[in-house]
Amino acid sequence: MTTRGNCRRSAPEKERIMLISKVSDQIKKSKYISRDLSWLRFNYRVLDQARDAGKSVFDRLKFMAITSSNLDEFFMIRVGSLYNYLDYGKERLDYSGLRELPFRKKLLDYAHRFVNDQYLTFNNELRPLFHKSGFDILKVSELTEIEQKKADSYFKNTIYPLLTPMVFDNYHGFPLLMNQLLTFGVVTRTTDEGKPQDRVTFVQIPQNLARFYEINRKDRIVFVPIEEIVRWKIKKLFRNVDIVSANLFRITRNGDFTLEESDDLEADFVQEIKSKLKTRKKGRVVRLEIERNPSAFMMKILKERWTIDNANVFTINSLIDLRGLWQIINHRQFRDKGFKQPAPVTPLSLPGEGVNMFEYLKEHDVLLHHPYNSMEPVVNLLERAAEDPSVLGIKQTIYRLADQSRITAALLKAAENGKHVSVLFEVKARFDEERNLREGERLEKAGCFVIYGISKYKTHTKMMMIIRKEGEKVTRYVHIGSGNYNEQTARLYSDISLLTTNEIYAHDVSEFFNVITGHSRPNEYKYLMTSPKGMRAQLMELIRHEARNAKRGLKSGIVVKINSLEDKEIIDELYKASKAGVPIKLIVRGICCLRPGREDLSENITVRSIVGEYLEHSRLYYFHNNGDSKVYSGSADMMVRSFDRRIEALFLITNAELKREAINILYYNLLDNQNSYIMREDGTYVKRRAGTNEEVVDIHKLFYNKTYAIENVELV
Repeated sequence: MTTRGNCRRSAPEKERIMLISKVSDQIKKSKYISRDLSWLRFNYRVLDQARDAGKSVFDRLKFMAITSSNLDEFFMIRVGSLYNYLDYGKERLDYSGLRELPFRKKLLDYAHRFVNDQYLTFNNELRPLFHKSGFDILKVSELTEIEQKKADSYFKNTIYPLLTPMVFDNYHGFPLLMNQLLTFGVVTRTTDEGKPQDRVTFVQIPQNLARFYEINRKDRIVFVPIEEIVRWKIKKLFRNVDIVSANLFRITRNGDFTLEESDDLEADFVQEIKSKLKTRKKGRVVRLEIERNPSAFMMKILKERWTIDNANVFTINSLIDLRGLWQIINHRQFRDKGFKQPAPVTPLSLPGEGVNMFEYLKEHDVLLHHPYNSMEPVVNLLERAAEDPSVLGIKQTIYRLADQSRITAALLKAAENGKHVSVLFEVKARFDEERNLREGERLEKAGCFVIYGISKYKTHTKMMMIIRKEGEKVTRYVHIGSGNYNEQTARLYSDISLLTTNEIYAHDVSEFFNVITGHSRPNEYKYLMTSPKGMRAQLMELIRHEARNAKRGLKSGIVVKINSLEDKEIIDELYKASKAGVPIKLIVRGICCLRPGREDLSENITVRSIVGEYLEHSRLYYFHNNGDSKVYSGSADMMVRSFDRRIEALFLITNAELKREAINILYYNLLDNQNSYIMREDGTYVKRRAGTNEEVVDIHKLFYNKTYAIENVELV
């Protein structure tokens, strides 16, 4: 009996182990890596920066905050997208070969593992460094009596008036709790007719209050989490009732919405976007972060209300929402304690500072490599164009802007000065929709011709054209690149862009603007490769050409630097090229769904990811072409959305010197041994280290040295 009883008890465990094994086997068999699991591995590489003892505690906290922001977006968009299938009964087959439910389990299990490692790093590796670094994060009980009086005054005068308890019981409906706000779930008890009656009340902490209350001591700054002050004074909100429990939590809602494709040209597309933004606030809950040992009474209510289970619940044993660490990182007292960014250097293709760009660009093309080169040449050119009486018009695409953008200011000035200004504002730029709508409306009021995106597609390309009358002719000044017109991120993101007056580029860009602002279908571009028209097909043909050369015994090779690689058709073409003998080197910062180094599939493919002080945002595509190499840059990654659902552009680098510079950029990316992670066949990554006799190469330092691009180098 005992033996049989033990067998019965172990059966569910055996079944669970068999299921895990089956899922693991399915994942291993697939020739593709799951996009979402690959993304979580990318966030591990960011977390690895927070673990780097060679960085200051403030830089490590910065990367910790970034992992938190990344994870928020992951749950809102990727997990939210999965729930769009689950909630509406739609079928979905992940790249790993798993259906919706087993994939949900695998994904959330992996997310739990990440959060556990994230907080182990924060609690065990970073917290012990706070005190000697000149600050502490303390609870109210750890403050002096005088400091507690200050905290009490702050609560009475600032926090208390903003708090709104929202009860849920038989007489009050369940309140709408806002996405990603810290919330107390307070269970109270009253006695009605001799029977105890429990009810739950929610208290959300307003997002416009600072995350920490700051107290200056002689030798340090004390940061008191605002929720700890609210917890300390929670009884002020519940007079004459018993508080059974008060648990802090935070929810993440589905933020993934898909715009309906419509041929109704009369539809008010801007209003559609605005209505979609409102629904984001009411999206289904996909994650609940909560303190340890929460009220069982409250948890039952929350799980039933939001249709979630334990897989969606993340128990946090420390500070909930690590994004708040930015208040410490950016504190004026610690601004000089973190990474010190060198001053930008003059672009290799410019003779020096203070060049008259209108004159210089008539004879020379300029390649900019941010953040090592400043964005000033682009911004200054636009600002000068706004004032120049010879400038007739400006056309520009805008995806993301800086706060108090000089770009917007220049376009407004140009319109005020009577120039024709046409701007395509992409109002579907995720989480920047409201800002872009606001800025677009400002430009409209100033007299600019503004287009708010194209309903079927997201305009992700980065282009600008200045039309200037010079004597009897008109010259078009073109800027095209991989990065946004954002002065702030240009200091943190690596990007490539081109400034030119070359008539072929100018013609192509003019045609492209006519396509996205009007109803034009050009036959072909000479230097541009665009989507959704035919970018995938053209890239696949370039890959096939390398495969044909390899089969003929000619020299071949492909080197690609992108943010993400996910498109199956491209991946399959790369697999075929690898089998044909083409050496393929991929530098993929984030998601990579291709398996490198698999026998009889991808033995000639290597993949590395570079994660460090700068976000690697530039895209470069190199095809050896039997010695007559072709090099492209631009806005597009190798993703389904880039090819099918976005307006993108890649531009061919034709100038020999600029092409050599781009090849050098790729060459040193491949040599980097300080920020690089090598991808294994199973989808895991290992940090690359400099060998004993190997020269240290850190591209985030090297590209500030202008001598890096002097010599011709071979990539394959």
